[in-house]
Amino acid sequence: MLKKIHVKICCIKNIKEARLAIRYGASAIGLVGKMPSGPGIISDKRIKRIAEKIPPPIATFLLTSETSADKIIAHHKRVNTNTIQIVDELQDGSYKDIKRALPGVKLVQVIHVKNQKSIEKAIGISQNVDALLLDSGNPNQAIKELGGTGKIHNWEISKKIVKKVACPVFLAGGLNHVNIKRAIQKVEPFGVDVCSGLRADGNLISNKVARFMEKVRETNITY
Repeated sequence: MLKKIHVKICCIKNIKEARLAIRYGASAIGLVGKMPSGPGIISDKRIKRIAEKIPPPIATFLLTSETSADKIIAHHKRVNTNTIQIVDELQDGSYKDIKRALPGVKLVQVIHVKNQKSIEKAIGISQNVDALLLDSGNPNQAIKELGGTGKIHNWEISKKIVKKVACPVFLAGGLNHVNIKRAIQKVEPFGVDVCSGLRADGNLISNKVARFMEKVRETNITY
C-alpha cells in the first residue's frame, strides 16, 4: 500500500497565497506569529482573517514562539487556528494545560534536530502532542532561530526519530523540488513542511509550488 505524504506550506502571508497552496494540493498551511527572527511573520489579526477563510479539512497552523502554556493559549485565542505549532521549548505549564483549555486544537511540537540528544527529546515529547515537526533552527543562539532557516539538518537523526515515535512526524528544513524526493525516501515522514524553498523575494511562486508538489507525488513509500 502506498503512503500519502502530507504537505504543509508555511510562511503564508495572505489569502491569495493560502489559496495557491491549497490549489496545488497542500493539506496544511503555516501562519507565522511574532518571532525573534525568520521569514513570514504576520500580525495576529491577519492570521485570524486567513484562518477563518480556510475550509476544512485543511489544517491551519499557528506558529507561536511563546514558551508558557498560558501565553500559548492566549495567542491561539486571538487567531483561532485549528492547530498550534510550538516552535520553542515549553518552559512553563504543560501540554495537558493547553489541551484542557483548547479541546479539539491539535498540538505540534518542533524539535530542532542538532545531535543524538534530539532523539530522546523527541521520544519524550511525542507522548504529549499530536505530531512532531523536525526542523533546523537553533534556539540557543543570541537571536533565536526557530524556523525558516533554509538549512538542512542530519536526516539520519530524523529517520531514527520517525522510527522511534508513535505520533506523526513532519520533516522541515531546507526542502525544495531538488531534494524533496531524496528527503522523503530517506526519512519516511508523515508529512513535509516547506517555506523558503517555494519562494522568491519573499513571495510564494506558483511554478515552484507546482514542481515541489509534483516531486512529492512521484515519491512512493510503501508500508
